[in-house]
Amino acid sequence: MAVVFAGLYATISVARFERLAVWSFDLGIFEQAIRHYAHLQAPIVDLRGAGYNFLGDHWSPAIAVFAPFYRLFPTPVTLLVGQAALIAVSVVPITRAGMRYLGRWSGVAIGLAFGMSYGIQAAVDFDFHEVCLAVPLLAFALEAFLAGRWPAVVAWSAPLVLVKEDLGLTVAAIGLVLVLAGARRWGLVLAGFGLGFFALTMAVLMPFFNAGGDNSRISVLAEQSATEGSLLHRIYDLPFDVATSEPKAMTVLLLLVVTVFLCTQSPLMIVLVPTLGWRFLSATENHWGQLYHYDLVLMPIVFAALIDGVRRARRDSWRPLRLYARAAPALVLVVGLSLTTRYSFRDLVKPATYQPSSRAQAAARVLSKIPDGATIETDLGLINQLTRRCRVFFVGNADPVIPQFVLIAQWDQKQAYEPVKYAESLHKGTTYVLVDAEDGYSLMRRVG
Repeated sequence: MAVVFAGLYATISVARFERLAVWSFDLGIFEQAIRHYAHLQAPIVDLRGAGYNFLGDHWSPAIAVFAPFYRLFPTPVTLLVGQAALIAVSVVPITRAGMRYLGRWSGVAIGLAFGMSYGIQAAVDFDFHEVCLAVPLLAFALEAFLAGRWPAVVAWSAPLVLVKEDLGLTVAAIGLVLVLAGARRWGLVLAGFGLGFFALTMAVLMPFFNAGGDNSRISVLAEQSATEGSLLHRIYDLPFDVATSEPKAMTVLLLLVVTVFLCTQSPLMIVLVPTLGWRFLSATENHWGQLYHYDLVLMPIVFAALIDGVRRARRDSWRPLRLYARAAPALVLVVGLSLTTRYSFRDLVKPATYQPSSRAQAAARVLSKIPDGATIETDLGLINQLTRRCRVFFVGNADPVIPQFVLIAQWDQKQAYEPVKYAESLHKGTTYVLVDAEDGYSLMRRVG
């Protein structure tokens, strides 16, 4: 099952990359960081600004595990395939736990539903992100929790603090669940470690690497008091806010629906709170819904909670609940199959998924005129085709560097557009000449 899902995830991601269907510059950001790691350098991400250290934006040193593979195969496809493999590995502990506690076919049904869950589908369709490393760690940690192997829970959970800055709170939440389960010593140690490392990351490590002094995306939540009230006040109002906000309410509802509401029978739902908390407190609407990768880390948690919840419900004294729990794995699989019609698995049967972009040939000709090692400022159009061999800046983020080339992919080709003047407006006093312009792509070279 894991091998099959790895193939499906990789197909979705790589097909999108090959047909030049770009969501964002996230893949380019991570490639720049991992490319530097692969050459034993600091993870500089010029797409976020010239000389910007990625560890000042996200505390994700764990992505260095991709560096040896990227050194052998220096292409964004390496990251996409690696992400697919890591997420697919998490199918193993979830399915294994389901089979152990609920029976063979019930476990298989839950494993299939997990592998096709909407959070995973949305993530593999949206570039590459560091949280793909958290999915197998969480899955194995929660499998160990269900088995009562407390040292293994701690061993699998602790590395999460190196994946992303907010996951220290998730580690602390796992520690709390351990305390509630009776493993008081292990739980207190893990909770203290998670909270301590979170504080260290936010107060010391990220500020140290953030030379520009910009706030991290988590710490900025505490600084919105001028417009939205204090952080404590917003936390107090959060239940009402979730209930009255359609995207937030839908996020919570979907987490319950994919587990046919039986995840609510497990204390593991506590582990969801840190991630949902910072997302719902954020002023960025993209954090609230299901369109991007933000639900990915929640999938192993809700499915482990589902297994635990079904196990508990089957022992309940109320007969209707026991009967419902018996049918739950089949219902979960039906829900998972129905959701595939709304997410990226549906693209697997569409011929257009495997067809090159209509502008692919023009893009190849334009790219061939940019030498390796060049400095280039560009927009989303071909950004991920350049980061493996050039020093790339996002439009408007290159200062103080004046790049040798400016490449713009004009999406609306009917709109009047003067590419040379636009390139020169980015860097006053600099002269650019048009090198090539075809099918909406405009490449300018600096002169003088």
